[in-house]
Amino acid sequence: MNTDDESERVPSPQANIRFDDAPERFRLRSKDDQFDGASGVLFEQAMAQTRMAICLCDPHTEDVPIVFANRAFRHLTGYSEDEIVGRNCRFLQGSGTDPEAVARIRQAIVDEDVTVVELLNYRKNGTSFWNALHLGPIYNSDGELIYFFGSQWDVSDVRAARAEERHAREMARELSHRMKNMFSVISSIVNVTGRERGIRTEAAEINSRIQALGRAYETTLDDASSGSIEIGEAIRAVLEPYERQNGSLELDGNGARMPFTTVSTVGLVLHELAANAIKHGAWSTEEGLVRVEWKPLDGEERKLVIKWIETGGPAVDESSLSDGTGTAIVDRMLRSAGGTINREWREDGLSATIEIPAGNTGK
Repeated sequence: MNTDDESERVPSPQANIRFDDAPERFRLRSKDDQFDGASGVLFEQAMAQTRMAICLCDPHTEDVPIVFANRAFRHLTGYSEDEIVGRNCRFLQGSGTDPEAVARIRQAIVDEDVTVVELLNYRKNGTSFWNALHLGPIYNSDGELIYFFGSQWDVSDVRAARAEERHAREMARELSHRMKNMFSVISSIVNVTGRERGIRTEAAEINSRIQALGRAYETTLDDASSGSIEIGEAIRAVLEPYERQNGSLELDGNGARMPFTTVSTVGLVLHELAANAIKHGAWSTEEGLVRVEWKPLDGEERKLVIKWIETGGPAVDESSLSDGTGTAIVDRMLRSAGGTINREWREDGLSATIEIPAGNTGK
């Protein structure tokens, strides 16, 4: 008996799935397999109402045919109950189905094992879909194998997302390679120019900024395809070399995501603050400590807030300070990005609060 009609082939609300009478018919045909009493009612309700495509196969009949397929299975494949029952599941396979995946299914049946396999299947209308098949044995109360249970899930969208992610990673690796080459070329030009013009010190300062930018970009490129990055990765990449060489560093931040465009601003600002700490601030003493905190600030405008706190450094006479190249670079970078910096000179070091508009994080 086949109760499929045209309306059944249109996805319906879950409340309507309970009217699928295939589970009841199967239970009546399978009384010897102990789908009776309360268990039988529960079976009917579960199979009729679940949105997961499910079928049962008979391992004691030649070619292990399907003996039950719920409505979700019929919706997924486009076949009616009469076209499904009595056939081996291989009728869903086609030219693009991986033989290795099929071999794993066959071996699981031989071993009475549980397995999960993703394979390309085909609907009645010829369209393909990626099927996450969960296969396992069902035993009766005496421990005898009575069926193989198969649940099918259309994971085509998941597979497509994985493919896009792999492509994005490959592009990021290629871009990372090209950017390394670009920074290397720029660095070489700066070094040659510095030697020819007798300004090696100035060239070295410029190169240190180039290297800081390179570290920030290299660390975040793999993540950039999503439109946003975990800003903490860039902060750590810029500052950790200074910690290893010049002093103690504490980092305190969460996994805040920011637009990729913030990388250059964050990279250069932190580099200039670190360079100043080495020359005049906390990292010019053995006891010096730099603590960097960051977090997003939500309000009328989403911002990234970075706090730079130096302790243990030499006493600072603010009246004797003058704006140098580093200060000018920081101020100009932040002004261009619509950001601000508030500097406070304390007895043992600089405390600065940086705010950078975050805009759309791409999440």
